[in-house]
Amino acid sequence: PEKPQYNETGNVANPLSAFIFHPKKIKFETKEGEEKVILVVRRHPITNLRWIVPAVLMVFAPLILSYVPFLSFLPKNFQIVTVLLWYLGTFAFTLLSFITWYFNVHIVTDERIIDIDYFNLVYKEVSDANLDKIQDVTYKMGGVARTMMNFGDVVIQTASEVPNFTFEAVPKPDKIAKILQELTVEEQKEAMEGRIR
Repeated sequence: PEKPQYNETGNVANPLSAFIFHPKKIKFETKEGEEKVILVVRRHPITNLRWIVPAVLMVFAPLILSYVPFLSFLPKNFQIVTVLLWYLGTFAFTLLSFITWYFNVHIVTDERIIDIDYFNLVYKEVSDANLDKIQDVTYKMGGVARTMMNFGDVVIQTASEVPNFTFEAVPKPDKIAKILQELTVEEQKEAMEGRIR
């Protein structure tokens, strides 16, 4: 059987990458036996500035505020405990923000698309749709930053239980849309030829 013609360089081995084409060691809960992962994407790293900048400011805040004796009314031991609690809160904020970015992923396989959304450490939502249910794939890039950094939104309309999937602020949205369109065409060919798994 003929394979889709999506050629993409950048098969990145870095697990922190936001665009991984043909990843080697990606596993997820609902992966079926022969299913091949084509693409794993998450938000563009530049979107992490929303939490990285406050985290850096939080790290340096006690040092800067040491020149303003606003905790001077507390005994020295309580001042130290207060600063330690501040750093503990900073660490928790940073870790939770990183985990939210890292585990909110969109996976494209040779059979379906999967959207995994982590809302916090105890709640996640997983949605998927078979490729043959995809009706339309569009991508949007707007603004100077998105155009220069090459990231945007990919909107996928489906005929499945979840009518729309949106891959928000992902890198290379044009390439993602092209890969999805080619996989959808290939899935339709397989259906006509009776080769569906």
